[in-house]
Amino acid sequence: MLLLAACTIGLLSPILTGRWPAGVLLHRWRWPLLVWVTLGLQVVAVEVPLPGSLAPVLHVLTYVVVVGFLWVNRALTHILVVAAGAASNGVTIALNGGVLPASADAVAAAALAPHMAFANSAIVDNPVLPWLGDVFAWPAPLPLANTFSVGDVLIAVGVVLVAWTGTCRLGRTPSQGVGTSDFPGGDAVTPPDHRSTRS
Repeated sequence: MLLLAACTIGLLSPILTGRWPAGVLLHRWRWPLLVWVTLGLQVVAVEVPLPGSLAPVLHVLTYVVVVGFLWVNRALTHILVVAAGAASNGVTIALNGGVLPASADAVAAAALAPHMAFANSAIVDNPVLPWLGDVFAWPAPLPLANTFSVGDVLIAVGVVLVAWTGTCRLGRTPSQGVGTSDFPGGDAVTPPDHRSTRS
């Protein structure tokens, strides 16, 4: 929930400052169904009791799917930062039996329950790449107290960068001649040519 909240705020941040994320809204997303596949697999892996090692396998698979989605949409500026964060988490999870290793200090700071039927993040004995695990904490009693990783930070920062790619002032549209001056640090939005067709 913490990462989801951070990404939501990141996506809305242009609107909060009087701009709109034109680059994201006008981008022709490829394979959008993969987003729903990822969310579905995450829910099943975390919430549904599954036999044997199926839950960890599904957990790793969610990262494979999401990295694939981000890769096919790599034409969108900065989206590979999000992909790097997801890949960091996915590789670390795969090398630790389907679980993202968490720091005991971070878990304690966030006041998390140490035992779950399947924890997508947990304290692991002799973890591989422990520095890429959940080593940071958004501590209790703050809302959404939880642990987070370097990969989570990359994902959140990448979402902010993507959201600000091609922003323009509210009340203006690409048809009104949005130029590079309207995009602080971003790209200009080229309005789609509705007269052309794609083969």
